[in-house]
Amino acid sequence: MSPAAASPIHGVCDPAFARVREALRDNFEERDEVGAAVAVWIGGRPVLDLWGGHVDQEHTRPWRQDTLVNIYSVGKGVVAVLALALVARGRLDPDATVAASWPEFGAAGKGGITLRELMAHRAGLPALREPMANEVLADWSRVVASLAAQEPWWLPGGAHGYHVNTFGFLVGEVLRRAAGASCFSDALREFVTRPVAADFHVGLNAADEARCAGIVGVGAALSNPEIAREAVAPASGDAATDQMKWAAYFNPPAIAGFGVVNSSWWRRLAIPSTNGHATARGVAAIYAATLNPAFVPRLLLEDAIRPVSDGMDVILDRPTRFGLGFQLAQESRPIGPNPRAFGHFGYGGSLGFADPDAGLAFGYVMNRPGDRWQSPRTNALIEAVYASL
Repeated sequence: MSPAAASPIHGVCDPAFARVREALRDNFEERDEVGAAVAVWIGGRPVLDLWGGHVDQEHTRPWRQDTLVNIYSVGKGVVAVLALALVARGRLDPDATVAASWPEFGAAGKGGITLRELMAHRAGLPALREPMANEVLADWSRVVASLAAQEPWWLPGGAHGYHVNTFGFLVGEVLRRAAGASCFSDALREFVTRPVAADFHVGLNAADEARCAGIVGVGAALSNPEIAREAVAPASGDAATDQMKWAAYFNPPAIAGFGVVNSSWWRRLAIPSTNGHATARGVAAIYAATLNPAFVPRLLLEDAIRPVSDGMDVILDRPTRFGLGFQLAQESRPIGPNPRAFGHFGYGGSLGFADPDAGLAFGYVMNRPGDRWQSPRTNALIEAVYASL
């Protein structure tokens, strides 16, 4: 029996959701899970909070209740929740132009782009054009100023393409201004994580970093730039398209976390779309809040999960569907059986979502990324949750 298979499952679980405990156990025994946690809320209350495995490849340090791990693009959904919190409080209008609150953004023909278009990946800003060194990632003002000044890669509104790493800077700057905060992390704490008591962080301090699991396996191995490029942005033969896609993942070289994801430097940066660190319980708590009308009014939630972008994605070269920052369920990538579920996947299978029809909120975090598009471990947990309802 492998060390992972011998790892017990810890935590609390309503007996009605015993299938989820079994699915998590099976992930370790049959699907090479190293360390992971899953949490589910139903009707506004937690029904399970489970974890197991190890925070390291060598299986020497156990995963604990308060273990944090990098959740990659799950953070984009949390950015969207912050946007809803600000809209609900009258500080933000999704249909106002971005330039109305961020005048510099209107340069180079971008004056008509609305926040809704920006959050649905329609702004044509999936990558920085100006070549930049890694050090700039610690300078929020420099990154957002460069994005504000540059020309879009395509006609805004004419197509949509996943803003892999720029989403957090672009939307984050709008939200920071709307919140009146000195930095994005302060706005997130004030309007989301503190009110809902969620263990979710963008930019870790030393104490929180000590709780982090390392990313292991395939994700950690993509430290060689050539291997990483072939994995996420293989050449197509069209030079302009290849440059755009390469820059989306590798300008600056570390913007996606490849090769640096386990470093203190990376963990202390603020890249809201890519380097949030959380527990599964924290992710589920945030999504549970979206189903609370006192936090997000129902009409606002309905507006947020209305498709804005739906079809072929010019960055990912596959169909994607987005509402107001959230990934929406689609045939090629369902989020459970109900079509109104919304949330966001992270690289390798981490996931946070809510299902308003089932009154369900879900968080799954792990440290060994699986397949980028469909992870059997994620799917097994989701299937077990719905089978338990």
